[in-house]
Amino acid sequence: MLTLRPLAETDSLEQLTELLHRAYAQLAAMGLRYTAVDQSAEVTRRRIAGGRCLLAWHGDELVGTVTVHHPRPASPCPQFRQTDGAVLMQFAVDPAWQGQRLGSRLMDAAEDWARLQGYRRIRLDTAEPATHLVERYLKRGYRVEAPLQWPDKAYASVVMVKELEAAAVTRTSVCAATN
Repeated sequence: MLTLRPLAETDSLEQLTELLHRAYAQLAAMGLRYTAVDQSAEVTRRRIAGGRCLLAWHGDELVGTVTVHHPRPASPCPQFRQTDGAVLMQFAVDPAWQGQRLGSRLMDAAEDWARLQGYRRIRLDTAEPATHLVERYLKRGYRVEAPLQWPDKAYASVVMVKELEAAAVTRTSVCAATN
């Protein structure tokens, strides 16, 4: 049985970082040095700070994660500073769990969080040569919004954006009658 839940104080950032390394190893083999390929636990801590980090567990095994943030005013990426959208990052599924819809569940949870925060959009970036990822996001309703060149990366990236429908608001009418 899989459990999705927010990161807790008792969770190991080292364990989370190891998951990121495993999940991003295929991209590293393609020559794409995403930050998560070899980041330290301290970098993991900084990248989740202030965001909503969700973890997927199978028993006591950490098998997936995603972090979603409010807009990032200090980001070098202008799209990530826009106040109309949340920013999704550090999305990872353990290789043994890929292809089992866990990634879709994590993305759904991140998009739901953004929607409930009142955001109209959610953005992410990925390496342009990672065509399998670009295609996956396109199938989820994302579109390429802008090219992006991170200063510390040798490859081109793209910012992708998805329009979010407004969260349903449940209203209860109360009628008070007096005699």
